Amino acid sequence: MSGTLPDVEGLGLDDLKKLVFQLVEQVTALSETVAALGDEIARLKGLNGRPPIKPSGIEGSSAATRAGRRKTKRRGKGSKRLVIDEDRVVAAAVAPGSRFKGYQDYVVQELVVRRHVIRLRRERRLMPDGTTVVAPLPAGIVGHFGPELRRFVLAQYHRGQVTVPRLVAQLHDFGIAISKRRACP
Repeated sequence: MSGTLPDVEGLGLDDLKKLVFQLVEQVTALSETVAALGDEIARLKGLNGRPPIKPSGIEGSSAATRAGRRKTKRRGKGSKRLVIDEDRVVAAAVAPGSRFKGYQDYVVQELVVRRHVIRLRRERRLMPDGTTVVAPLPAGIVGHFGPELRRFVLAQYHRGQVTVPRLVAQLHDFGIAISKRRACP
């Protein structure tokens, strides 16, 4: 299309539609030319050009690309092998005379947070010279709190950003006897 517009008063509806499509194509081509010239000016000035932004993919998606994506193997968090800590057998309510055909495994992940009190019975020995020797505490025991409890408190305080009063209340809910002073990391 040249630089002059035809007389639109004498055009019919179909001719007007054609003219609009031609003008839209021309505007699109000119916009691309302006963007390319802007990039060239930025390159010549030593500036950074526009970042390469890929299309989102929503506009160009088709059934073929969606079907191709489904066939790829998913990797990530779901592909890790889990260590089984406990096996439970769930019995089926069946009629007498049925035959056992094995088990169908179903893995359930659970978080167990409960109080676990351990009484350490440390041996005391009387030496021949009259001194008493008491067995040392196991490694990792500091004070009256075990390493897992200490790890939980530190993770809640630092990673979870749980305040000390809330942390003490949480430990009391679990049945842990602890003071506010002892809960401070």
